[in-house]
Amino acid sequence: MSQPPPIVLSFASSDPSCGAGSQADVMTIASMGCHPLSVITAITVQDTSGVHDLYPFEPDWVARQTRAILNDIPVHAFKLGLLGSDAIINVIAEILTDYPDIPVVMDPVLASGRGDALTTEVMIKSMRKLLLPRVTLLTPNSMEAKRLAFADKIDAASSPNHSLDTCASRILDTGCDFVLITGTHEHTAQVTNSLYTHDKLIRTDSWTRLPHSYHGSGCTLASAIAASIASGQTIIDSVVAAQSYTWGALSAGFQPGLGQYIPDRYFRNSIKEQTTCIRQSVE
Repeated sequence: MSQPPPIVLSFASSDPSCGAGSQADVMTIASMGCHPLSVITAITVQDTSGVHDLYPFEPDWVARQTRAILNDIPVHAFKLGLLGSDAIINVIAEILTDYPDIPVVMDPVLASGRGDALTTEVMIKSMRKLLLPRVTLLTPNSMEAKRLAFADKIDAASSPNHSLDTCASRILDTGCDFVLITGTHEHTAQVTNSLYTHDKLIRTDSWTRLPHSYHGSGCTLASAIAASIASGQTIIDSVVAAQSYTWGALSAGFQPGLGQYIPDRYFRNSIKEQTTCIRQSVE
């Protein structure tokens, strides 16, 4: 009997467009060679244009989903996405405390791509207090980094004057091990992602900004990092591999509806098929 692949447990909401949320996590984790497990935190009414409504699950349902699967299957990494409510954040914090040796990658989903608010200020404060001390690697965009960094300071998070270095330092002070601040929300010709640990910048990676707006890019990146960590790679190697994968998925993205583009998380399969066809035709 063959050995099971590395296993990643995702906490995320359901997205019926399959562009983001649990469905995006599952596709990404599987594409990275791991087996995905999925705990649903909320049901959303959304399409590729935005989130129209959000229905968080009862926290007990989230706890029961998680405990059942953890009592059955060994997990090599956790991935946190949209959590739905403050009560669910508290439940997940308790679960993470019970499994201190499992790495945690968190994509702090505070708003949708078009700006729909998906979290409250109370939830952001709870994330900072209860979850960040347990997070191995956090993947905020610049706006999310500022809000999480200064969630304990009245009006400070709305100030545009905080540098990313300062935000990273304040997040790391909570006990979070690594912070990868993405440049997707910056108004620059290039997207630059910056990786920090122990109050210092240790790596930057840049790409030419793609022409489209994407639904689920953050889910893809964080899930790919979690899968790489679960597979035994170091944090830095996981970040490098996941960024390369995400860039490829975005570059091959498609527009299924009237709104944003969606990453093609199976783009590598298409490349293999094309290569096979070329080889067959040559032979």
